Amino acid sequence: MSFMSEFREFAVKGNVIDLAVGVIIGGAFGKIVDSLVADVIMPVIGLVFGKLDFSNLYLVLGNAPAGVTNTLADLKKAGVPVLAYGNFITVAVNFVILAFIIFIMVKQINRLRSAQPAAPAEPPPPPEDVVLLREIRDSLRRV
Repeated sequence: MSFMSEFREFAVKGNVIDLAVGVIIGGAFGKIVDSLVADVIMPVIGLVFGKLDFSNLYLVLGNAPAGVTNTLADLKKAGVPVLAYGNFITVAVNFVILAFIIFIMVKQINRLRSAQPAAPAEPPPPPEDVVLLREIRDSLRRV
């Protein structure tokens, strides 16, 4: 089978469409989680820990040129090497929340799948010797 025919078979099965829908929904869901963390959770955490804004926590690794204010945005704009660990904390919290939400969703989906009654399975066909014995029995009855 050629590469193009394999790809065409893959695309026609619907896997590509399912994947595209998942990526689009995942991107939108990621934005919701980003907003939840940045606008709801991190301000509360900052309030608990003394009004910290984690997105502005950084460590300057080089010398700032004269006239540059000591803010993260200005230091980055001036090209000063900065270790922005506060942004990493925010992204890590985003990841933990997103992973937890996905875990809960998958757990609920699995619970709903197991709650649905399975279709009764057809009994397996009888072994060949049983079929032959039944045929012999039926033929003896006719005699």
